[in-house]
This record gives sequence, structure tokens and C-alpha cells, in this order.
Amino acid sequence: MTSPGPAATADLSRRPEAQRRTLTVLVMSQILSGAGLAAGVTVGALLAQDMLGSTDLAGLPSALFTAGSALTAVAVGRISQARGRRPGLTAGYLTGAVGSAGVVAAAVADNPVLLFVALFVYGAGTATNLQARYAGADLAAPGHQARAVSTVLVATTLGGVTGPNLAAPTGALAGHLGIPALAGPFLLSGVAYALAALVLAVRLRPDPLLLARTLAEASEADAETETKTDTDNDTDTDAVIRSDAGGTSYGRGGVVLGALVMVLTQLVMVAVMTMTPVHMREHGHGTAASGLVIAVHIGAMYLPSPLTGWLVDRHGPLRIAAASGATLLASGILAALAPGDSVALLALALALLGLGWNLGLVSGTAIITDTVPLATRARTQGLVDVSIALAGATGGMTSGIMVAATGYPVLALTCGMLALSLLPAVAATAYRR
Repeated sequence: MTSPGPAATADLSRRPEAQRRTLTVLVMSQILSGAGLAAGVTVGALLAQDMLGSTDLAGLPSALFTAGSALTAVAVGRISQARGRRPGLTAGYLTGAVGSAGVVAAAVADNPVLLFVALFVYGAGTATNLQARYAGADLAAPGHQARAVSTVLVATTLGGVTGPNLAAPTGALAGHLGIPALAGPFLLSGVAYALAALVLAVRLRPDPLLLARTLAEASEADAETETKTDTDNDTDTDAVIRSDAGGTSYGRGGVVLGALVMVLTQLVMVAVMTMTPVHMREHGHGTAASGLVIAVHIGAMYLPSPLTGWLVDRHGPLRIAAASGATLLASGILAALAPGDSVALLALALALLGLGWNLGLVSGTAIITDTVPLATRARTQGLVDVSIALAGATGGMTSGIMVAATGYPVLALTCGMLALSLLPAVAATAYRR
């Protein structure tokens, strides 16, 4: 077996400092983008319901901006593959800012067509927010990828919790400006996404993906010319080289499994989350109450990330993926049984919903990262996120129709049962290994 030469060793020594800087910049941008994401999610369904005068299509906004995120996931993945994470993520957030401005313009003009187009463009922010997690893992040391992903995700918590609670204040501000109150949170989204783009454009240097490729190329070049004698001191460095080359213990089905975990958790989460504010308003709750419940949900989506990352790195992603399915089932049962006038029980159900999503996203991301070689990683990650976005669009679109036909409790329980189907897939993969 060969060992890294002097050039590779010098290059690898740059990794920890570059990784720390990358995570710092990503944390800053995620705090901002989290506010933009959560603010729009809180009132999107309510805005469409008011403009259309129908509950049947209240899930359409969620479907549109998750469909828009599907297209953006491909674009951000391809730009990142060709030019690095910095231009890809920056372009995605700027597009989300443009979409936010379009939603405000549509609300002022009372134009549903413009609203739907703008919501589609607004979805770029959602896709970019998720794509940023991959950037956190580009330079992570072996065995620490899930924790790096979790660091990026948890940064969304501050903005994600703050955004929904600003729904009422931004609505009041919009009223003073002559803008419909429900469009107010999209003012916040536009500013937040634009600032996130600025932070990444200025501060994300060196580009983590491009540097990771450089390190991998240097390591492989030296490994081909140097011979390893018999020393255990190079074990960690050699592991980094193997990680950069892209090895996996999940086989060729690793990408399918990782995508399946994230697709199902996204579909279930979006469907239940989208219709919860509508369900609450039908039981007499105002925007402040639904904003509080969504804030709890967003916090549960991201706040447990450090613990989830540690659990994935320590116990493996398969066990955590199975735990995701069980947690989402518990969420669906509680949401179905909770009285419509109980904000506390609905908040608990949405907290479990967020936690189940977090477990699925981190474990699924770890499987994908472990499976896909660095040379094609960004493009593959973008394609996987397309599937995730389409699943979210499906959940958002069908949730309103299902609630109108059968009611919110049936939707919640059905989604919980759907999430439970993760267990057979995880069990089959564990058996094959």
C-alpha cells in the first residue's frame, strides 16, 4: 500500500483551517436564509387561500415553491460541479430573493397568476438552503461528515425560529406600506436571501468543493509514487485519501436508499406542515398562534442536528433512518388526535414532525455523501435534491385536496403510516450488508 508524499501531507494540513472557515461562513448564511425560508412557509398557504377564496388549492403555494426548488437543485448542482459551491449557492439565494419580491408584487396587484409564478421562483431559496448542507461535508474528515452537515443545518434554527414569529410584525409593516399583511413575511424573505447571497459571494473562500478536489488530486498523485513501509502514523491521512476517492459500504443501491429516506420524510413533512396553519385558522387561531407552532416545528427540524450528526457518525445512518420513520408515525398519530383548539398539542405534533424530518435528512445525506465519489458528487447531490423537492411539491399539492375531502386528521395519520414504510427499506439494506 502507498502512503501520501510531502505534497499531499502539506495539502492535507490545509483542510482543518479551511473547513473551520467554510462552516463559519455557511453558518452565517444559513441563519439569514433560514429566516427567509420560514417566513414564507408560514403564510404562503394563507395568502393563496385569501386570493383564491378556496381551501382546495391552499396547498398549491407549497407545491409551487417546492417544484421551483427542484429546478433550482439541478441548476445549483450543475453550477457547483462546474465552478464550485460559492457561485452555485450565491445564484440560488439571489433567485429566491427575486421570487420573494415577485410574491409581494403579486399580492399588491391581487394577481394569482403572478403569485404562482413568483412562488415557483421563490422555491430557489428552499433548494439552496438544503444544498448548503453538502458544502459543509466537502472538507470534513472521515467519520465527521454527518456532524459537519448537522452544523450547517442547526444554523438555520435561529433564522427559522425567528422568521415565523415575525409574521405579525412584518404584516403590520406591510400594512403601513400599503401592502397586504400576508405579503409582509415575503419582504423579510427577500432581504434575508439577498444578504445570504452576499455573505457567500464575499466570504466563502476558498471554495470547499474546489479545494477538496485539489486535495484529492494531490493525495492520489503522491499515493501513486510513494510506498508505504509499515507505519500506523499515516492511518488518518490515508483514510482521508480513501474518503476523497469515494468509497462506500452501501453498494450501488446507496444513492437509491439515501434518496428514498429523504424523499419520504420530505413528502410527509411538507404535507402536514402546509395544512397545519389552515387547520388552525379554521379553529379560530390567528397568525400569531400558527406562527408559534411553525416556529416550534422549524426549531425541531434543525436544532437537534448536532445530536443527530453525532448519532449518525457513531451508530450509522441506517438506525437513524429507521428512527425517522417511527418518529414521523408518532407525529401523525398525535396531530390526528389533537383537538383543533389545542395549540400545545399541535405544537408537540409539529415538533415531532420536524425531528423526524431531521433524522431522515441527516441520515440520508450521510448515505449519499458516503456513496458518491467526489468527482461527481455535486451533480448527483443536485439530482437527489430534485427528487426531494418533487416529493415536497407532491405533498404540498395533495395536502389541500386531501384535507378538503377528508379532513386534517386523516391527512396526518396517512402521512405517518407512509413514513413507516422506511423501515422495510432500511431493514433490507442492513440485511444485504
